[in-house]
Amino acid sequence: MPSTPPPLPERESMEYDLVIVGAGPAGLAAAIRAKQAAAQRGCELSVAVLEKGCEPGAHTLSGAVLDPRALTALLPDWKDCGAPLHQAVTEESMLFLGAQSARRVPDFLLPECSHNAGNYLVSLGALVRWMAKQAEALGVEIYPGYAASEVLYDQSDTVIGVATGDLGIAKDGTRKPNYQRGMALLGRYTLFAEGSRGHLGKALISHYQLDAGRDPQGYALGIKELWEAPPQRHQPGLLVHTTGWPLDNSTYGGCFLYHLADRRIAAGMILGLDYRNPHLDPFEEFQRWKTHPQIRQHFADETGKVCARRLSYGARSMTTGGWMSLPRTVFPGGALVGCDAGFLDSSRLKGIHSAMESAMMAADAAVDAVAQGRSSNLLSAYPEAIERSPLRQDLERSRNFKTWFQRGMLLGTLMNGLEQRVLRGSIPWTIHRKAPDHARLRPAQECTPPQYPKPDGQLTFDRASSVFLSRTHHEENQPCHLRLRNADTPVTTNLQRYAGPEARYCPAQVYEFHTDASGQTTLVINAINCLHCKTCDIKDPTQNIEWVTPEGGEGPLYLQM
Repeated sequence: MPSTPPPLPERESMEYDLVIVGAGPAGLAAAIRAKQAAAQRGCELSVAVLEKGCEPGAHTLSGAVLDPRALTALLPDWKDCGAPLHQAVTEESMLFLGAQSARRVPDFLLPECSHNAGNYLVSLGALVRWMAKQAEALGVEIYPGYAASEVLYDQSDTVIGVATGDLGIAKDGTRKPNYQRGMALLGRYTLFAEGSRGHLGKALISHYQLDAGRDPQGYALGIKELWEAPPQRHQPGLLVHTTGWPLDNSTYGGCFLYHLADRRIAAGMILGLDYRNPHLDPFEEFQRWKTHPQIRQHFADETGKVCARRLSYGARSMTTGGWMSLPRTVFPGGALVGCDAGFLDSSRLKGIHSAMESAMMAADAAVDAVAQGRSSNLLSAYPEAIERSPLRQDLERSRNFKTWFQRGMLLGTLMNGLEQRVLRGSIPWTIHRKAPDHARLRPAQECTPPQYPKPDGQLTFDRASSVFLSRTHHEENQPCHLRLRNADTPVTTNLQRYAGPEARYCPAQVYEFHTDASGQTTLVINAINCLHCKTCDIKDPTQNIEWVTPEGGEGPLYLQM
């Protein structure tokens, strides 16, 4: 008979006034604001921030165009303190692409929300690392490499903190010699700032039914590459957004080119995960987009030869449902902030400042509650502050933005132009989302597979070489953090009905269907490639894949993204 494993050792615990899960822009903004508010009150407040990446910013990925209004409200002297906002937007354009054509939208036709004067082109990872230093200077304790894997509740079903994952578990579930029990971080309040499709945020929304009565949440996949541009092609401050080709009229998405400082160009695609064609491959669509003559010229010399050098690659999901999909943000003992809730403003293509603003409001509510002796375990002042804020006005104005595009890019463009340009956001109607993204896929036999060119290794690339540039690392001998609820479903349902979309929607070659000599087909999961983008958790048509946290400190290492 198999031996019974020894009992688990007791968790060690640490107690804080405020525990924050996630050291991204929202989590760090909450930590900084909490310390500031406590100092204004003349009281002490202990704050701990858990970060699953090996350092703050390691898992941070965004385009990114930053509206500095939240940073200015949080740290008014950010310029004097050396914040890495080195490149303001100096020129911008919106292009409608055909297969070989490009038409620029006149600036006067673009709504106010589409203009970027006063904004900055930034590396969000660099900004996060800088914010972490500001937080630590205020006394915030940041624990990188510790992945919060479990929400802790008391007997009254109130959140009392989180537990980090156990270390040293082998793939077969046994304990390795270096086994360490995870720790419990107990807080009077806990804020969850994990980013889009947070593992614990998803569990909390389900546990407390925070999304009851709301529209199904919507998501997009963002894919990004960072390039070193040749001097003759670099235009510091240039911002280019494109729509149209290579996506068809029924697929929501667009692309961007940002000319940052230091001869860097950020290139990327944002593709709505409500797409219908299961043959569509977001990674390949992005690679194809770069071959358009209007885009290729940013990477090539006068003869058309590519002379830019690709430096980094990454991918991340985005929460795009907006105001009508926003869950209740508070629950007994804590709150959701930033993209864990879904504060991205789709019409502006911006979520950094809104994530920070939501986190700052939650921090103010938490400090007030702690100062009042935690007379209530519900941070009701936080959603009340949101209701009074410009953030709520922004999200309400753009509430139909993505939903219109589910009816086609042409109609979506026309109706959003009407709402944002003509009506200026004073919209008398609301268009509701009917189904979650994973339910939108059509059977494979009803759809035509796109034809993707082979990568040339200079401008377009394969997944393997791209994942290498993400500096992703996972210990192989650990339980797979991509769990199948039913091991047969990928072959019996997903492969037969949807042609195995796992192999295409993942931007990191994690999922592959293999057929052996006997004709038996199985799904192979290459978890060591995982970029933690959460696309599989969102888009799997049978919701058979669950993303959970691997060992702390693992995953991508986005140094300049």
